[in-house]
Amino acid sequence: MRVVRHRDRRRRARWRRGVWGGGEVLVTVGVVVMLLVVHQLWWTNREARRGAERKVEALEEEWGEGKGGGGGGSVGGDAAPSGSVSSPSAGSAAPERARGQSSYGSRSVVIGSGPPRFSQAYAILTIPRLHLRVPVAEGVSKADVLNKGYVGHYPGTQQPGQAGNFAVAGHRNTHGEPFRYLPRLRREDTVQVETKGAVYTYAVDKILPHTSARDSGVVRPVPRSVVRAGYGYDEPGYYITLTTCTPEFTSRYRMVVWGKLVSMRPRG
Repeated sequence: MRVVRHRDRRRRARWRRGVWGGGEVLVTVGVVVMLLVVHQLWWTNREARRGAERKVEALEEEWGEGKGGGGGGSVGGDAAPSGSVSSPSAGSAAPERARGQSSYGSRSVVIGSGPPRFSQAYAILTIPRLHLRVPVAEGVSKADVLNKGYVGHYPGTQQPGQAGNFAVAGHRNTHGEPFRYLPRLRREDTVQVETKGAVYTYAVDKILPHTSARDSGVVRPVPRSVVRAGYGYDEPGYYITLTTCTPEFTSRYRMVVWGKLVSMRPRG
């Protein structure tokens, strides 16, 4: 007859308690991780998109258009701005005449009383192919701009319609992810930027699938990659640059889409 010692019983009891406790910890960790994933992939998108939509509506009302109105029209189709003109040549980039003005050939369009404040939403970016209509705010801070679902304007780059490079960034995943489908853009797709003073239409011209996150050349006045030889431009012009992280759910590299200004029209 086998004799079971009390010491063995205690050891087995401790082992069972340890296994049970470890299982509870694993289940708790799993639930917490799941909640974090839901928060990042669903809740942040929901809240950021709602906030961005409200800001677009507020800008439209501020500009006297009302909900859904204005120069951009519906997101589902290309807007054809009146007064379209051909894109200016490299030598036609006239200097700015006054603070807050943009020169476009022989036209001058007031885009505001001065530079926008940091984190201020002051324009609307529309990309018909992506069914996207989102606010543009000054700066690329995550907390103050990008995490709100906005597109952020790189400080130091030009404003819409000005000679040089109007460069912006947006999240590809979470927090509204306005640039999630940026890889779907193709050459000649339109990107429209509306401000209080005018509506500017750019046409997608070049795409850089991935480059270093520190490739500062892509947002220079004459955008050209300093990492990927052969990507970019050699002459001054009227450019727009869209940047986002790539691949999805990482921030290791950057994807870049460039466009050229093809038309403008004053608002009102």
